[in-house]
Amino acid sequence: MAVGLRHFTARAGNGSGEPILDTDNGEELVHVQPSVSVAVGNRAPESPGTLYITTRQVIWLSELDREKGYAVDFLSLSLHAVSRDPEAYPSPCIYTQIETEADEVEDESEDSDSECSEVLDLSKIREMRFIPSDANQLDTLFQVFCECAELNPEPIEEGEEEGHNWIFSADQLEDEAGAGDDVEWHFSQNPTNTIGHSNGHHDLASSVLELQINDQRFEDAEEMEHDSDTGHHHQSQQ
Repeated sequence: MAVGLRHFTARAGNGSGEPILDTDNGEELVHVQPSVSVAVGNRAPESPGTLYITTRQVIWLSELDREKGYAVDFLSLSLHAVSRDPEAYPSPCIYTQIETEADEVEDESEDSDSECSEVLDLSKIREMRFIPSDANQLDTLFQVFCECAELNPEPIEEGEEEGHNWIFSADQLEDEAGAGDDVEWHFSQNPTNTIGHSNGHHDLASSVLELQINDQRFEDAEEMEHDSDTGHHHQSQQ
């Protein structure tokens, strides 16, 4: 489930150092980029801070306000890209799209976008930009984003694991199709030499099986018709 953007204030050294990571569960710091501003949603960029990229998340901590920081897991980032087009955004930046817990999120109101808004509802934030003071660092940041995103693939949904994962071979289809209409189908879990694969879609598996059965019937019908025509031909000659 996408967690979305969240506040982050857990710093080492009595709140003055680097972010505290979940090292017990293998989280590691990959890249540190100082002098990076962040623009949350449609709001104006924050004062420069430090960007920390770990094996699990992206963390931005303000350099001026020790109580201000944001974090987003890579699992919640649906897109990241380099933006250098001044028509898209005035400053070169890393643009990110964020998935939220809600299926449908209403557009942010003007009040939430304004600088005078006291409370920022992070659950509604779907975009964020990281603006380094040195635009030459964009390609490096983008590469680090890509590498860490690959470490966090989308988890397999529980329904997909328990659903129908039909995998069947051509040999099995031929053997079972010739057994008749009342056959009980058995599927191989060996993914090699497969001609059909359905993840939880029974209709697809049934369609492939039905096609194989019908093909067999058509072949039998053609042979019977051919034998019948041959018999009639011999009788007429006699």
